[in-house]
Amino acid sequence: MKKILVIEDSKPFRNQILKQLESKGFYTIAAENGFDGIRLAKEQLPDLVICDILMPDLDGYSVLITLRQNPDTAIIPFIFVTAKVTRSDLRKGMVLGADDYLTKPFTPEELIASVTTQLEKHVALQAAIATRLNQATQNQSAADIAPAGSIESDNNVESILPNCPQLAEVFQFIEANYHRSINLCDVAEAVGYSPSYLTNLVRQQTGHSLYRWIVERRMAEALSLLRKTDMAINQIATAIGYKDACHFSRHFRQVHGTSPQAWRNTHRPGESQPRAKELTRRSQDYSLPTPLTC
Repeated sequence: MKKILVIEDSKPFRNQILKQLESKGFYTIAAENGFDGIRLAKEQLPDLVICDILMPDLDGYSVLITLRQNPDTAIIPFIFVTAKVTRSDLRKGMVLGADDYLTKPFTPEELIASVTTQLEKHVALQAAIATRLNQATQNQSAADIAPAGSIESDNNVESILPNCPQLAEVFQFIEANYHRSINLCDVAEAVGYSPSYLTNLVRQQTGHSLYRWIVERRMAEALSLLRKTDMAINQIATAIGYKDACHFSRHFRQVHGTSPQAWRNTHRPGESQPRAKELTRRSQDYSLPTPLTC
């Protein structure tokens, strides 16, 4: 059951949206202001966020900026709802990373169609990323068993980043720094763009967000380390730029649908069952404690 967070200061309108979503089988969470919405998004990690723009204290744009800058919420689909939208409003939202707009009043059919479309796009994107990462690790496997000199480099994981001349500096920076805790502002400062301009440029050129590419690069390196080394899960998380194993495991599950250790046990070449069990035990011994939500 997909989890939808609705952030709306008008109680009647908020309840109307919740009722329409629940009638279609969605699990809903509600927030009456932007601060509560951000807190719930971080705690509950919904599959999609619906947010009003004009709210007291903290508007919808500020909510979107905050969620896009947080590693745990950066890739959650986001739909704005507003009573009136100008071209400049629409442009601003899209530059900041919104996925869709709904203008009040809208019909139940329009709401459900928008939500369903964004959820389907998100699932398709996750599947595409998983395919790219699996292809990258398969290329690495071929490099490992190939005769000496038959393959020039074992850096096939780098190929997951697009070959885009206009964004060469951007992806070079990601390649050099993905193992650090970098974010949109770090990349923007390094290449001399504003964060909003860079967000828009990367999405226009590649169809994905900049943070999505950082996650892809990290996941590719994670597959390599899981397959080739005996490093514990928390050590791998640190090595690829995550502050703790929980954040790493959560992103890994989003992309691959399983835990890092389960993937290792399945994909490590020539791994015997006793050896796989020993690696699992060792990882549990040395890994940081992680919540059940990971």
